Amino acid sequence: MTATETTEAHTLNGQSATGDDLASLERLHSARDRIREQIATTVFGQDEVVEQLLTAIFAGGHCILEGVPGLAKTLLVSTLAKSLSLDFSRVQFTPDLMPADITGTDVIHEDRESGRREFRFIAGPIFANLLLADEINRTPPKTQAALLQGMQEGAVSAGGAEHQLPSPFFVLATQNPIEQEGTYPLPEAQLDRFLMKVNVAYPSRDEERAIYRSLNAAAPSDPEPVLSGEEVLALQEVCRRVPCNDLVVDYVMELVRRTRPASATTSARGGDESAPEWLSRYVSWGSGPRGGQSIIKAAKARAALAGRPQVELQDVKAVAKPVLRHRMMLTYTAEAEQQTADTIIDRLLEETPVHDSAAAGSSSLAGAVKS
Repeated sequence: MTATETTEAHTLNGQSATGDDLASLERLHSARDRIREQIATTVFGQDEVVEQLLTAIFAGGHCILEGVPGLAKTLLVSTLAKSLSLDFSRVQFTPDLMPADITGTDVIHEDRESGRREFRFIAGPIFANLLLADEINRTPPKTQAALLQGMQEGAVSAGGAEHQLPSPFFVLATQNPIEQEGTYPLPEAQLDRFLMKVNVAYPSRDEERAIYRSLNAAAPSDPEPVLSGEEVLALQEVCRRVPCNDLVVDYVMELVRRTRPASATTSARGGDESAPEWLSRYVSWGSGPRGGQSIIKAAKARAALAGRPQVELQDVKAVAKPVLRHRMMLTYTAEAEQQTADTIIDRLLEETPVHDSAAAGSSSLAGAVKS
């Protein structure tokens, strides 16, 4: 079914979907496929990681990638930036990195003709469309916090003045697992600013073989730009207009509230009585409302990337783990019993009830473009 044929059948944001809206969804779906093709010429496998990165970008959020060294995290981000024709900047985070090395600083400038001196702001690498914060957890929290204002407000304050960052603006950060030597865990307040946390796993046997065989081939050419920064902004707006019905919203709310353990020790912290009894054994703190907002934003972007004009329940379930895994604080018992945030979220997804009409509504949402 084409976008034109479904114009009267679908709505965006409660309004009748226009031909332009549906054409934009189809363009976004096509662009997704082309971007994945471009990335596949330099990065083998990691299809799920690429999908989650694109979801974060078109949802207008920041993303953190965690994995051991040598899994092409940096190469993946730089290739993605080229595919989107974005102004790209990379900062290698080290223990001696200072906040001004990221944001920029005021320096004294002297006019040679008049001899007059004045302070001028020299912009740091954060003034780019896409900032790669490489190994972000290898620098102390003081420097990590230099990104907070930019990630939340799209601006940097220096010398008593506020400087706006370019739009669109994304932070894609990489980090090694926290338990490795020489790392600093990111503060919870900063982790919460990341829309998604994506785990980068080892490649499969066939993918690893392809990596080694590629050493015999010529160096791949740079990827061709698929979208411009202006087009990314326009498609982000289309993603925001993708509707999410109340039944799906209620499911998201129920899921997020169930991440907050309700026990004698957590009741003062705002735990929820709907949380299962077993949760307090494994979770100290659950997700706040920003987690629910992030699930809906990511689900809207995922639906749009697939060319679908409405959010389905499958979209919520697909983004739940990358959105929630860094918004839950686990207990020592969870670590001892080899429980992870992912295993806990999987169990919550299984146990969180879905109203029959919500399930039926989700399954009946037809897509303008098949994924």
